[in-house]
Order: sequence, then structure tokens, then C-alpha cells
Amino acid sequence: MHLESLGWDASFADEFRPFEHDGLAPARVAVEHRSEYVVYSQHGELRAELTGRLRHGDEHPAVGDWVAVAPRPDEGRATIHAVLPRRSAFVRKVAWAETKPQVVAANVDVAFVVAGLDLNYNVRRIERYLTLAWESGAQPVVLLTKADLCEDVESRVYEVESVAFGVPVHPVSAPHGDGVDTVRSYVPPGRTAALLGSSGVGKSTLVNALVGTELLAVREIREDGRGRHTTSHRQLVPLPEGGLVLDTPGMRELQLWDADSGIEAAFQDLESLAAECRFADCAHRREPGCAVRAALANGTLEMERFESWRKLQRELERLAMKQDARARSESRKERARFARSMRKTSY
Repeated sequence: MHLESLGWDASFADEFRPFEHDGLAPARVAVEHRSEYVVYSQHGELRAELTGRLRHGDEHPAVGDWVAVAPRPDEGRATIHAVLPRRSAFVRKVAWAETKPQVVAANVDVAFVVAGLDLNYNVRRIERYLTLAWESGAQPVVLLTKADLCEDVESRVYEVESVAFGVPVHPVSAPHGDGVDTVRSYVPPGRTAALLGSSGVGKSTLVNALVGTELLAVREIREDGRGRHTTSHRQLVPLPEGGLVLDTPGMRELQLWDADSGIEAAFQDLESLAAECRFADCAHRREPGCAVRAALANGTLEMERFESWRKLQRELERLAMKQDARARSESRKERARFARSMRKTSY
């Protein structure tokens, strides 16, 4: 495989230079399993495991990461020694767990926010995914799949455009091939796109249309419109014409992590209104001179969008409090460990 076709450029080459003297080679993480990885390299596709230092550390490679490996091409294997700095990263809070971040994808150029125009259509969910996309550093693009199942596609596109400021919105019908070429145009050779969206929105079907073959399994949608998980792991898929697409499993729960700038970008209209309020710490409830409340009253701002904005803000506020509490707890534990070590030394 040519590294340039995988997204390698002069910037990554500069970051990798310190590892050249150790005889290591660059590779890109394509698949992440529980105990090992699949990487793409100049030696082809290799199975890779982490060094002990990385395995017991806090930062593990994510799909899309560039890593420094010791290749064993005769065995079809490699050992990952280091992770290169990320150019972009999709980070969410680990669902149903303690306050920890999870990197969903790394070094992505284009973030396809995928939503189906069927019973599962939800503008508020699109806002949440756009927040994640903006925060990552990638270019967001909204794809409205299953356009063939919608009677009024234009109104749906207009509705999404009204909340996705500066973001292209494209209707797509992968089974019929409608819009597939437009999607492909965003992923020329050397660029990487990630598909983000809930289960059943058609991400795997779209990847198959882009690749031109039934590479990924797909499943039927349930009668209530909810999707079934098809993709069980994140996977970096090379496209025939160049470029790579990262398919991700549908996320049952997308909890944000450190997304202040993402909210500012996804809710530019509300952030601008809030800046016009008389008081800098306006809570947008009953304060005099509240520009947000004025916009709600005259109908230029929808209550649902305002509530979505406040919900995401409160979520980040609660997360910050948990992070602070965890930091204090870790500090207390560290002081206790230090005190015990001092007592043992004194004896």
C-alpha cells in the first residue's frame, strides 16, 4: 500500500522522524479489536498488538491513528510502539461508565453526519452529532439517507439547513445510487471521511455503494423504525477511486466530552443571540434585556432548538462537575498513598 493513499503527508512524516532511528515503520490503524488491531502499512495489512508500555498506559490507538510499528511481514504481524499526534479526533464520554473519554475516530478530514429520512428522522439528534463533528476538527457534512422513502425531501433538507449553519446537506438514496457520486466527491485520494449516526440510518449500505460491492453486512429496520446494530467495530475502508471511509457502529448513547467549541459552532445563532443579552451571565429565564427570550417571543427562534442548546450545555456542566470531583478523589488517593509510603520508610 502507498502511504500517501492512506493519508500520509509531510506533516505526519515530520512527526514520525524520531522513530526512524529505532527501525520502526509508519502504519495506519484500520480496525480495532479488543486485544489487537489491524493496520495498513507499506508491507500490506498486518495484525498488530501493543507493547506492554502502551497496553498499560492511558492512551491507546484509535481507528484512523498513525502509529509507529515494528513490522514482521513474514508473519503478517507487527507491534505498535507509539501513536503519532492526532490532527483531528472524535471524542465522546464512555457510555454507562465512569467519567472517561473514548476516541471514536482519529485523523478524519470529513465528518458525514448520517440521518435517515424515515421513522427514525430526528433534527435534535442531528444537532448533537454536528456538535461532535465540529468539536473534532473535521469538516461536517450532513447526509440524509433513504431519500426514496420520503415524500417531501426538499422540506427535510430545508429543515436541516436551518440548524446546520455553514454545513452542506445532501439527500442520498444508496440503493438507487442517488447522491452517491456527490458523497464520493468529498473523499478524493488521501482524504478520510467518517460516517457518524445512529443504528439503522444506512451507513453500511452507503459504504457498500461507495465501494461498489457488498463489503459490509446490512440488516432490515424494525417495525418501530429503529435500527439494528450491523457494524460491530470501527473499520477504515479504502475506496476504489482513492480515499478512505471510516464506518462506525451506531451509537445507542452519544454523550459529549469537552465540546464547548463544538456547541459554539453548531449553535451559532444562539451563541450570537446570547452575546446580545444585557447581562453577560444571563440565564435566559426572566432577566431583563434577554435577546434569546426576545427571539423566542417573536418567533425567530424555535423553543425546541433553544431547549436542545440548553440540554447540551447542562450536560457539559454536569460532566465538568464529575471531572472535578474525580480529580479531587484522585488527589486524595495520591496523598494517602504518599502518606503510607512515608510511614513505611520511617519504620
